[in-house]
Amino acid sequence: MKAQLKQHLSLTKKEWNGMLVLVLLIAAVLAAPYVYQWQHKDSIINAKDVDAALAQLNKANPGMAKASAGSNVSAKHRSLFKFNPNNLPAADWAKLGLSDKQIAIIKNYEAKGGKFYKPADVKKIYGITEADYKALAPYIDIPKESINNIIVELNTADSAKLTQLSGIGPTFAKRIIYYRERLGGFVNKEQLKEVFGIDDLKYDELKTQIKVDASHIRKIEINAITFDKLRLMPYLNYKQVSAIIEYRNQHGNYASIADLSNIAIIDEGILRKIEPYLSYK
Repeated sequence: MKAQLKQHLSLTKKEWNGMLVLVLLIAAVLAAPYVYQWQHKDSIINAKDVDAALAQLNKANPGMAKASAGSNVSAKHRSLFKFNPNNLPAADWAKLGLSDKQIAIIKNYEAKGGKFYKPADVKKIYGITEADYKALAPYIDIPKESINNIIVELNTADSAKLTQLSGIGPTFAKRIIYYRERLGGFVNKEQLKEVFGIDDLKYDELKTQIKVDASHIRKIEINAITFDKLRLMPYLNYKQVSAIIEYRNQHGNYASIADLSNIAIIDEGILRKIEPYLSYK
């Protein structure tokens, strides 16, 4: 057994020489980076020499120094003048020192129905820095004919009319119209806060610009309406709509809101909301 093991583990002279060469090669590979680093020491850059070279370069080609200034060039070379930011041509924005990216953001804002009603609105544009606004603010000249003179009636306004409101673009206009159609019209201005995305702050900005004529609301014929159509009413959930239809089937037509109050899952708050929309023909 020992003889067999010795035979398997023993190496010939040729094999020993091969192993020695392999070890030497591995050592050489591992040592190579250190040898290279020792033979090629980094030279120290003299900052004074660099400054002197740049000064000579700037003297020979002043335009190159301007080009190297990057994004600050436009700010240093503003051509300031009185301007109305609404629908201002891109070329004029460029003269005022704005970059192509900033101009593209403004034009995209306008394309979505955005409008500037006061100088501070320019500051709200994404990409306009504090420095940009401070430079431009004294020159912003928005005509006195402002949003304060615009009053929009919510039940009859189309999408174009709604986008005249401060902060209302095409997306919000579509949401308002969609909600108005489901509701049957607005009874009061505060219902605008029920539209997705219009919070208290946005409503406070809009409330002086809107009015509501409740005579334009579309009534629900509660004794004839189907489940699918009544389901569109935002104030009623699936179970409440089912209960209204079922109660009508069991007890006959509704005569007044008092009949609806007999339905246990419809509370007084819901009744107050839906009452202006009901017709008992």
